[in-house]
Amino acid sequence: MKAIYKFLFLSLTAVVLYSCGAEQSELETKKAELESLQQEASSIQTKILQLESEIASLDPEFASQNKKSVLITTASAQRANFEHFVEVTGSVLSKKNVVISAETGGRILEIPAIEGMRVERGSVLARVDSESIQRNIDELETSLDLATMLFEKQKRLWDQEIGTEVQYLEAKNRKEGLERNLASLKTQLDKTIIRAPFTGTIESVDVRLGELVQPGMPMFQFVGESDLFIEADVSEAYVGVLSKGDSVQISFPSIGESLKTRVSSVGAIINPNNRTFKVEVFLPNMKMVKPNMLTVMKIKDYENDDSVIVPNHLILSDNKGDYVYIVQDGVAKKTYVKRGKTFNDNAEILEGLQGNETLVDKGFREVGDNFNVNIAQG
Repeated sequence: MKAIYKFLFLSLTAVVLYSCGAEQSELETKKAELESLQQEASSIQTKILQLESEIASLDPEFASQNKKSVLITTASAQRANFEHFVEVTGSVLSKKNVVISAETGGRILEIPAIEGMRVERGSVLARVDSESIQRNIDELETSLDLATMLFEKQKRLWDQEIGTEVQYLEAKNRKEGLERNLASLKTQLDKTIIRAPFTGTIESVDVRLGELVQPGMPMFQFVGESDLFIEADVSEAYVGVLSKGDSVQISFPSIGESLKTRVSSVGAIINPNNRTFKVEVFLPNMKMVKPNMLTVMKIKDYENDDSVIVPNHLILSDNKGDYVYIVQDGVAKKTYVKRGKTFNDNAEILEGLQGNETLVDKGFREVGDNFNVNIAQG
């Protein structure tokens, strides 16, 4: 019985394999037939086009009858001012981006400032313990009162020519020395109150309440709202193109704002790592602009006040060069051109057009040289 099952299984497998092989063979045969027919059709089409071309050259009437009219729209070449810009990414920086550090040692008693807070010039950011300084001031004021009284008495005696000049000068020197020491301590006392050096925003608070600080220890990152500028790295290929005072166009993608401003500084050194030089651009006060904001800088590197301009997408190319189709008496004419610079889908044409031609616009890929065309209305 097992032998019979085994025989049946092998027979069924053979039938399936044969069927799959037959289907595969039939598929390959059809693919080969299709490829052969495609090659034949291509060859026939080539011969048709060749015969049409030969007959058209011998029989102009046949040529005009054989041409199909293509529906198109048109665009005009223009003679106008052409400007080319280089787009460079930059960022907004502040000349008042500073780190505020402690000027005297002590324990922090108060931190009114918080991150992101906008403060006016002179606003208190933090207070450092000043008890020891205040005690020294109290002692010096007491000593100064005594020294002042003794000096005044000695001066009255000296005015009456009583006593020696040395006694008078010693009293005067002691009084003035205490005054200088007192002024120095009051300056130190004033430095225990950390204030905003100018109007701006607190970017970060780097200390905590109760922390012991030392002179020079960073406490706040502070950014001013004025003296903003834009900095960008420009390729060394544009050395000599930019100069101080040149006009540039700036846009802020994040807020949708743009403006025209001027170059305030051009770097004199090429960065060997990325082959660029620094360019700074003046930025007037703008409400929405913040330090480190991304900007796009458009720098004009070329201008021709009398050039022929056509839409760049209408220019095609073959092995002879660039060309466009112009419309003359209802016929599309293939015209070779020499293309210059391109910007914003506009191309400068150096040779081949005068600027008063009508170009094939929509449908320019369906027409050919000497094709009849119908211009769509409206």
